[in-house]
Amino acid sequence: MDSQPIPDLPAPGARPAVTMAVVMRKVALANRWQPWKWELDEVLPDLGEFGTHPVCLAHDAHGARWLYPGFEVELFRDQGEGYYLNLTSTTPCWFVLWRMPEDDGNGEEAHPVPMTVTLSYNEAGRWLDAGETVENVPLAPEQREWLQAYVSEHYRPEPKKRRRPESFKAPEDRARY
Repeated sequence: MDSQPIPDLPAPGARPAVTMAVVMRKVALANRWQPWKWELDEVLPDLGEFGTHPVCLAHDAHGARWLYPGFEVELFRDQGEGYYLNLTSTTPCWFVLWRMPEDDGNGEEAHPVPMTVTLSYNEAGRWLDAGETVENVPLAPEQREWLQAYVSEHYRPEPKKRRRPESFKAPEDRARY
């Protein structure tokens, strides 16, 4: 699982996309009110080898790991700024929105449900603003290169207009209040 393939180039006119799998980890806590928590563990390329249904990778008294396959991540031109912000952050990453299902009372242990995966900093921010659970894990170097190639080709940051402070303007050019 350490090898991270570089996605193939899309057909002309098609949006670049990759299919990823999400791994969630159940971690034991030393807390009397909450004995464990779920957290994002990793995001892996999904080349079809994981099937189509969630799979328990490990389960013991110390925790568990579940793999959720089949998350298609498409790149959209209107998300260029979000990709750029992700790439220029301290640690470029995958963002995963996930939820815990409501307890249905059947006594079975609830598992997290990853809902969607993105590379857009702006999209992840909107999810957080909506009160969703969003976690991130770092991009592998090959994935970062793939995203960088897309951003370099399709996104140009808008130049920032610098506003001169009022004190630098001539008195007749200053705003009147």
